[in-house]
Amino acid sequence: MPHTYRVAIVGLAHMHINHVAEVFAAHPQVEWLACADTIPLRPEVREAPYTRAWNRKNVMARWGIPRAYDDYREMLERERPDIAIVTAENAQHPSVVEACAAAGVRLCCVEKPMAHTLSGALAMARAAEAAGCTLAINWPSAWSPALRKVQQLVAEGAIGRVLEVKYRAGHTGPLGPGASHAGVSEDAALLSGPERGATWWHQSAAGGGAMLDFCSYGCMMSRWIIGEGATAALGMRANLDSPYGDAEDNAVLLVRYPGAMALCEASFTTWDHGVSPGPIVYGTTGTLVVELRDGQEIVRLERGGGRTTLHEPEPLPPGRDEIAAEVIHHLETGEPLLPLVAAGFNLEVMGILDAGVRSAASRRLEPVESATWCIG
Repeated sequence: MPHTYRVAIVGLAHMHINHVAEVFAAHPQVEWLACADTIPLRPEVREAPYTRAWNRKNVMARWGIPRAYDDYREMLERERPDIAIVTAENAQHPSVVEACAAAGVRLCCVEKPMAHTLSGALAMARAAEAAGCTLAINWPSAWSPALRKVQQLVAEGAIGRVLEVKYRAGHTGPLGPGASHAGVSEDAALLSGPERGATWWHQSAAGGGAMLDFCSYGCMMSRWIIGEGATAALGMRANLDSPYGDAEDNAVLLVRYPGAMALCEASFTTWDHGVSPGPIVYGTTGTLVVELRDGQEIVRLERGGGRTTLHEPEPLPPGRDEIAAEVIHHLETGEPLLPLVAAGFNLEVMGILDAGVRSAASRRLEPVESATWCIG
């Protein structure tokens, strides 16, 4: 008889919970226990698609989650879940993971990025390790067959040595006009500036802003594709068209690796119409581009002389093709997690992001290996 894993949700601030709950609900070994939100720095002033109150109602109604708690610590104490899905605002990831580890949770599945600072990420890793709790960081892109194909082609030498990885992501904001997210059919409602400003996405202290949200993808992809640790980062952040919030709505992060560079761009104010979904990888003998053709991602390989070849991504391995399957496979077999979601790899990604955030404040190139990074 297959083992059943008791699952609870901690934090409903991130609209990705709608899709993450969907894939967990589809797994035959999942039993839902309950959900509980974290306490926001500022209360939201309107309930609309993708706000935290709406997310809670949606996941409970769609996936039959039986109970909701006002206090997530009480929920952890009473329910004793095996798996906690953490979709709180970025700045609350460390305290939530520490509480989960102390409550005996076997595995914490945290929505990307790992935290809002490197020190917070390190606190999460240490608390989890001390308690024997596995820490998994979910990236939607980790389940992209096209990204896997890019990494495979690079590893096979299809474009020679990698020189630069470029990634850009942009829309009108997580709750901006026309925004839509996986797991639900509704588009974001038209919110006023103050209504959007009351959400954590536009609050620096909550870990909001375009750099942590979108530049993080470029940091993750470039670290994986280049295959070596970054040395330094140069970041720039600006609030160009969101006066209702204090977090940046546009950001650029330039990352230096020993033998390559990465350019990560993020926007909460502009749609990326006609732009490759990314990444774009430039090598010494060719370029790889992930692009959409007939609604499907495909990898285009360009070499000199106009030589172009298209590579269709292979399906991901059955049973390890999305986050719920991956973490339950790990718990069942003891096999290591996919590197993209493992804590060690994500500490490196967080180190890059942290350097970028520090650089945007100091206006200097900042090293990735800071004093905080070297502790422990």
